[in-house]
Amino acid sequence: MQELPVISTVHQDAVIKKPNWLRVKLPIGESYKHVRGLVDNHKLHTICESGNCPNMGECWGEGTATFMILGNVCTRSCAFCAVATGRPDPVDWDEPQRVAEAINLMRVKHAVVTSVDRDELKDGGSIIWYNTIKAIKALNPTTTLETLIPDFRGIQEQVQRIIDAAPEVVSHNMETVEQNTRKVRIQAKYRRSLDVLRMLKEGGMRTKTGIMLGIGESKEEIIETMEHLRSVNVDVLTLGQYLQPTKKHLPVLRYVHPDEFAELREIGYRLGFDYVESGPLVRSSYHSEKHVIEGYGRRRWLEEVISNS
Repeated sequence: MQELPVISTVHQDAVIKKPNWLRVKLPIGESYKHVRGLVDNHKLHTICESGNCPNMGECWGEGTATFMILGNVCTRSCAFCAVATGRPDPVDWDEPQRVAEAINLMRVKHAVVTSVDRDELKDGGSIIWYNTIKAIKALNPTTTLETLIPDFRGIQEQVQRIIDAAPEVVSHNMETVEQNTRKVRIQAKYRRSLDVLRMLKEGGMRTKTGIMLGIGESKEEIIETMEHLRSVNVDVLTLGQYLQPTKKHLPVLRYVHPDEFAELREIGYRLGFDYVESGPLVRSSYHSEKHVIEGYGRRRWLEEVISNS
């Protein structure tokens, strides 16, 4: 197996040309306009917009979006994230029903919900999370649901509310390797995130996490992180290229080649992940409808291994 090169440090002011494999299509089409209208009419927030997701045109064009609850202002200031930081508005207790109704109007088979961090709230926003999951399931009984949650400061009672609401997949992103966590996720803790994923798995959840590449990590650190994730039995792993949202955010230190993403996917399956989504434009909710199906990713990988042997 060809080894991945260690990612070297680049001067902060250096400008690295974006490679052609990161080109994306502009959002167009009737399905895109339909989703745009639903989001606007129901006064909803999406991480697609707030996070400047490169796949928004593709996903919205297919009638899907990742809804962001608890407002669009975060109490944390992660150095990679385009979501605004500041003092959030008061909790909107009608939001769960609006999200459920929008998902019903979209008639999607699989929905994704995420949120900002609300560290100023005593419950961390976990009650709204519980109400939203329950409202979606009540109005959309055949729709599967993935929830991309914050760490709730590692408080068991708050994590337990997600477990009690029982979405099909619960995701909490590590975002980066342990050595980079302090500069990338300033108010977060690597071991705390691992502990949250452990709690979720022990509560019977299908668990998922994501890592961004291109911000100074080495191959050894990536694999070490993957091993840590398998030690708490994480089921689904996504690996994607970090893209700098503004000049105020962390710079891209390296654009990772698609072949290297393919190799990391192979390593992930050999470590035991049930599904590995790995590529330059991969984001947490990209193709997430496939991540619900237990064994689907591994079966496809094993078929590839057999056909190539």
